[in-house]
Amino acid sequence: MGKESKYFVLREKAVPEVLLKVVEAKKLLDTERDITIQEATERVGLSRSSFYKYKDDIFPFSDNARGKTVTLVLQMNDEPGLLSQVLKTIAESGANILTIHQTIPINGVASLTLSIEIRETTDDISKVISMIEATQGVHYLKILAGE
Repeated sequence: MGKESKYFVLREKAVPEVLLKVVEAKKLLDTERDITIQEATERVGLSRSSFYKYKDDIFPFSDNARGKTVTLVLQMNDEPGLLSQVLKTIAESGANILTIHQTIPINGVASLTLSIEIRETTDDISKVISMIEATQGVHYLKILAGE
């Protein structure tokens, strides 16, 4: 039997530069007409051999997440309207909120676990996560799981 594939979610700063360049080259190939792999790799400063070595192993999170459920864990202030603001951000992105669990606040901070369904019409989920992280009163956000 073949070895089972494992998947990881990393922040961009933890991804080696060569893999980020592979993603850039793939994006050029997807968005520009009549561009060759040679031209795309030259433009991003990547060898063709590196492109071919990694092209099937890295995808932007948003490309991989469509049609899946993602579970997020947040720590946030216990402030009126903050939970509504987070939920509104998710809803406006086109994602479907499946479950919400909030703990009783301790020292003014509550933990929140959200399961959301990423649909075909959902905005780029990495941007949505960044927007939630940037929300005043949100201290911590982690992607707990993806199915």
